[in-house]
Amino acid sequence: MRLEQLQAFLAIAETGSFQQAARRCGVTQSTISRQIQSLEADMGVELFHRTSHAKLTLGGECLLPRVRRICQEWQTATQELTNLIAGKQPELCIAAIHSLCASYLPPVLQKFCHDYPQVQLRVTSLGSDRALKVLKDGLVDLAIVMNNRFLTTGKEMVVEPLLEEQIKVLTAAQHPLAQYETIPWSELVHYPQVVFKDGYGMRRLVQDKFENLGAKLQAALEVNTLDAFRAVVRQGQLVALLPHSALIEAINDPTLAVRPLPDNSNFTRQVVMVTTQDRLQIPPIQNFWRLVCEHIPPRFQPQGSAS
Repeated sequence: MRLEQLQAFLAIAETGSFQQAARRCGVTQSTISRQIQSLEADMGVELFHRTSHAKLTLGGECLLPRVRRICQEWQTATQELTNLIAGKQPELCIAAIHSLCASYLPPVLQKFCHDYPQVQLRVTSLGSDRALKVLKDGLVDLAIVMNNRFLTTGKEMVVEPLLEEQIKVLTAAQHPLAQYETIPWSELVHYPQVVFKDGYGMRRLVQDKFENLGAKLQAALEVNTLDAFRAVVRQGQLVALLPHSALIEAINDPTLAVRPLPDNSNFTRQVVMVTTQDRLQIPPIQNFWRLVCEHIPPRFQPQGSAS
C-alpha cells in the first residue's frame, strides 16, 4: 500500500469520478485505475462499483474515514516540514549559562526578536551539564555552555568557541583578601567559599583546581544564581571564584571587591555554543547562531579587565 494509492482512492470518493480524480491528482485516468486496482488487490476487496458514477462499496465506505485521516495527517506533516525549512517555526528554545544570560546575550535576544517577530524565543538559564542534556534530548534548539568535550563530542554536534575568560575572586569590600591586588592561592585556600551546585561546570572546574593544588575546597554554601553569589559574599565571610562575565555587576559595586589570581595560574574557562547539524539548517537557528558569533567573538578576557 502506497500513499499515492490512498490519495487516488480519496480523490475518487470525493469527486465520484475516475476522470475528475485523475485531474485532481495530476495523473492520467489509466494511472488512477491502476492505483485503485493495486489497492484493491492489497486489501482483498473491491472498493468501488464500476458504473457511470464511481460509488463506494461497503468495503470502500469502511475504508474512507481512515484514508481521509491518513491523508490529512500526511498533508499536515508535509506542511509543517515545509514551514520548518522556510524558517516558519513557532518557537526557538535556548539554554544558556547564567553569566551569559546576564551579560552578553541581551543584545542578541533583542536583535533576534526584531528579525523574527513571529518566532517565540524561549531562553532558560541552566548549568552547562543540564543544558547539554536537554539539547541532546531535543528539548532545546541550541545551548551556550562552558565547554565539556566529554558532552559535546559526536558527529551530529556543532561546537562554536565563543570566548575564554579568566576566573577571578569575589569578596566583600572589607574581607581580608580584598587588600591584595592579586590574591595568591596560598591565601585563598584558607577561606570558606560559596560555590555552584553539583552539575555546574564551574563547580567542577573549581573542585579540580583545588585538587591539583593539593588543597581542600571549603564549600560552605551552594547556590545557583549570580544574585545569590553577590548577596552571600556581601555578608563578609565567604568568597567565590567566578568567571569574568559573572562579575560585571560586582565590579562597580562598592560593597564588593573583584580580584585577579596570579598570572601564572592560567585558570580560565571556555564558553562554547552548541547545536546539531540538522538544526543548524533551519533559518531562525542559523540567524541566532550568526548573531551570537557577531556579539560574542572569540576573545580572551585579560586579568584585571573590567570591560
